[in-house]
Amino acid sequence: MKIAISMLLLTIITSAWAQEKSQSDLGGLLPADAKVEKLAGGLQFIEGPAWMPAGFLVFSDIPADEIKKWDGQNVSTFRAPSNNSNGNTIDGEGRLISCEHSGRRVVRMEKDGSLTVLADSYQGKKLNSPNDAVVQTDGTIWFTDPPYGIPKGQKQEQGHNYVFAIDAKTKELHAVASDFDHPNGLCFSPDEKKLYVADSGKPRHIRVFDVAAQHTLENGKIFCAIDKGVPDGIRCDKDGNIWSSAGEGVQVFSPEGKLIGKILVPEAPANLCFGGADGKTLFMTARTGLYSIRTNTTGARGIFQGGTR
Repeated sequence: MKIAISMLLLTIITSAWAQEKSQSDLGGLLPADAKVEKLAGGLQFIEGPAWMPAGFLVFSDIPADEIKKWDGQNVSTFRAPSNNSNGNTIDGEGRLISCEHSGRRVVRMEKDGSLTVLADSYQGKKLNSPNDAVVQTDGTIWFTDPPYGIPKGQKQEQGHNYVFAIDAKTKELHAVASDFDHPNGLCFSPDEKKLYVADSGKPRHIRVFDVAAQHTLENGKIFCAIDKGVPDGIRCDKDGNIWSSAGEGVQVFSPEGKLIGKILVPEAPANLCFGGADGKTLFMTARTGLYSIRTNTTGARGIFQGGTR
């Protein structure tokens, strides 16, 4: 019994030390007293957090077929049904852009609550199941399209798992990358000269591209690899650091792709975003729970960065 108790105490102490060490290794990106806080629980599988200009957080509960709202205290329904929406982001006018799994489309919620379909097919074939999106300052919407959410009984019609761009001016849909296994989260560098795309398939890495003329990508290369779990949602902060969800929590990388440190979370996060009144709170959607931690930075676009970069 004494041995068992000693081992338990050692496990607790080691775990606490590991969390303290991981978070202290973030090189000033977190306050000294920063702690992961659980904001809500009892959810099914949550994804796609985005901070709304009106001052609240929205996120998807995919199996529940709802987009939820967290107002600082309580969780309520924001949109239902949601066609099993996954990733969400905010455009330049503060409108919510959502990637619908079962709807197999990307939609925009207008100010009156109505939905505008932005993309649902490519070359005459249904999209797979749009996963996550990001909006450029010129209004162009980029999104990933892996097959994770294709409804049972339906088939994949696209020959690849593409990364797409919806041109802001022409509204045309262009495939900008076709060589991903399962493209997932994506974000821009602060100057929008680079696009980062997570591959949550077999590679389990994040790639980075130069953004070229006419919304094309060049010079793709591996930016970093995730050592535990897979990269899912990713965000860029104002200094160009990349924050990625991972198996044990959040991994933070410098603009050069060097691991700065880790934030350990009780449940494995699927996605994350910056938000809060000053933009310095990192929100994490992790399986059945919503978590947050205070930081010393903001998202690449500042307070209302949401999922936009």
